[in-house]
Amino acid sequence: MIRVFIGYSRAAPVVSSVAALSINRRASKPVAITHLALNQLEGIYTRPRHELQSTDFSFSRFLTPYLAGFQDWAIFMDDDMLVLDDIAKLWALRDDRYAVQVVKHHHVPKEDVKFLGKAQTKYEKKNWSSVMLFNCAKCTALTPDYVNSATGLELHQFKWLGNDNLIGEIPHRWNHLADYDPFEKDVSIVHYTIGGPYYDDFRDCSYAKEWLDERHLMNHCDQAGAKKPAKAAG
Repeated sequence: MIRVFIGYSRAAPVVSSVAALSINRRASKPVAITHLALNQLEGIYTRPRHELQSTDFSFSRFLTPYLAGFQDWAIFMDDDMLVLDDIAKLWALRDDRYAVQVVKHHHVPKEDVKFLGKAQTKYEKKNWSSVMLFNCAKCTALTPDYVNSATGLELHQFKWLGNDNLIGEIPHRWNHLADYDPFEKDVSIVHYTIGGPYYDDFRDCSYAKEWLDERHLMNHCDQAGAKKPAKAAG
């Protein structure tokens, strides 16, 4: 079973639903998807919201190994993503030499503000934690107590590992930054990191049509191959 944890935003709940659909439509193996909704983490995630926090799951993402029982492997991904490939291909990249595997972006944002007027923070290893392949048994430092008390940089810069050699690399195609990275047709995950077509201000962003098409399928089951409900007699 491929375990996938997706960030969930109360401000835009449809985004994580589209991400989940894009996984399920292309997966060749069974997938179990968990949305990291804060209302389901009461008593586990107690961290107060920080003024620089741009999403509900900025820090709760690091509870993924704990929620997986510190056993086997699990994938975390942000909600503002569209999976255009078989998630089983990402799952096949698991490497027991590492505690976590990521796309090692060299990403220095030029803007100071991103979606919904949120501040754009700049730090080393920016966006590495937006797609993570967790070797959960090697991530036991990520207890609720630690996740609730560690600084943002300690979490997002993987200080909890104590050794950057435990961070493995996955191909860039699994976290393609829309409108930062050069446009490519053949990508596996599109990441709308500064804002996607679910916001009016980003309707013309790269890969907008692909996301809108996916949402259309979600909202119109007859277009996805399901039969239309039969009309009542009379």
